[in-house]
Order: sequence, then C-alpha cells, then structure tokens
Amino acid sequence: MKRRIMIRGLLLAGALAVLLTPCAGATLRPRPSAGLPWNGAGGSSGSVPWNIVVLLTLLTLLPSLLLAMTPFARLLVVFHFLRQALGTQTTPSNQTLIGLSLILTFFLMQPVMTTIYDTAVVPYEKGHVDAVAAVELGAGPLRQFMLKFAREKDLALFLELAKEPRPARPEQVAMRVVLPAYILSELKAGFQIGAALYLPFLVVDMVVAAITTSVGMLQLPPVVISTPLKILLFVMVDGWNLLVGSLMKSFS
Repeated sequence: MKRRIMIRGLLLAGALAVLLTPCAGATLRPRPSAGLPWNGAGGSSGSVPWNIVVLLTLLTLLPSLLLAMTPFARLLVVFHFLRQALGTQTTPSNQTLIGLSLILTFFLMQPVMTTIYDTAVVPYEKGHVDAVAAVELGAGPLRQFMLKFAREKDLALFLELAKEPRPARPEQVAMRVVLPAYILSELKAGFQIGAALYLPFLVVDMVVAAITTSVGMLQLPPVVISTPLKILLFVMVDGWNLLVGSLMKSFS
C-alpha cells in the first residue's frame, strides 16, 4: 500500500515538472505594464483610455460650456425680456425659447466650429495629436471669438483679479480671464437690448392705464387691455423678424 502511494506521488511530481517546464523554442511573452499607457501607436502620444477620459469630461461640461462660451446666454436673456414686456407670462414656453436660442447659437457658431474641426478634430482623428493637445488647439478659435465680443473693461477687471500683467497681444490672454469677461459682456449686452425692448411696450401700458383711469374703468385691470394691444403691435411690425435680425447683426 505504501509502495503504491509512493509511486503515485512520483508520477504526479513528474507530470507537474513537465507542465511547468517551458517547451524548447518557446518564447516568454512580456508582461504588460501596469496602469494606463500614454504612448500611442504611430509615434503619437496618448492612449485610448486617457482620450476617452478627456472626451467624457468634455461631454459632462458641455452644457456649462454652451452657456458660458457661446451667444446662448445673450439670446435667452433677450427672449425672456421680450416675453415679460409683452406680458404673455408663459407664451412662448421656456422650451420654445431655449430651442430658438440653441438654433440661433448653432447658426452663429457654425463658422467657429468649422475652424475648430479643421484645426483640432482632423489632426486628432489622424493620430497626429492626443486629446489634450486637440483641446488646446481647439481653444484658439474659440478664444478669438470670445475676445471679439468681450469688453476691455471686463478683461481689465479679471486681469487685475488674476494678478496677471497686461499681455502684449490678445492671443496671450489666459482662458480663465477671457471666459468670465465674455460672460459679463454678454449679460450686459442682453440687458441693454432687453431694456430697449421694454420701452415701447411700457409706453403702451402707461397710455392704456391713463385712458382706463380717466374714463373710470377702475374694475378692469389695464393689463387686460394692454396685453392684446402689445401683441397686435408686435405682430403688425413683424417683431420676430426685426428682433432676430438685429440680434444676428449684433454678432457680425
């Protein structure tokens, strides 16, 4: 019995030795390095995992970038001022105004997006640059667009707050200075256009209120009469065409 157990143990040890011994002519495979590699194929830097991380981060920040780096904020502010001036409360709805602002924003930003595509996306697709370098290349045309509509006063304010010296050229202004200055400039422009829209409708409200008070119509609110008059006035002068045309020309 002991002899059989000893023979089985020797056979099992021999089988394990054969399995663990590499065959003749076999080559050992190199172990992959731990972590995410940063050297891409074709001599380009970057890797698929890191590029995906950068792209997903940009997609997460896309709504904020849309509000902060495009004319969307000015357009939406103007349309809300128009609705308040007409006194229509919820007409047009928020979804309609946001959709119209998005379409007009796409119309205005289409040349900039074409430049960004040619400058950053095409080299990235060909593997000449990685995702981080593509973002840096695409920031150039966007910076030029924002600098065109950012006020010098706002730029000087954020240069002072950032404690940075005054650059010799506009291209040397940091993005963290251009971005808040552009937002402030867009908000001011939107409020200026909204105030100009309010004035003619405010005159209509004052005239209607004076007439109804003078004839003794105290039980009927003036807004009930002035609202259809303002809508009729806006439709007769083709207000949407004039407003959208003026907004588009303000970005030329």
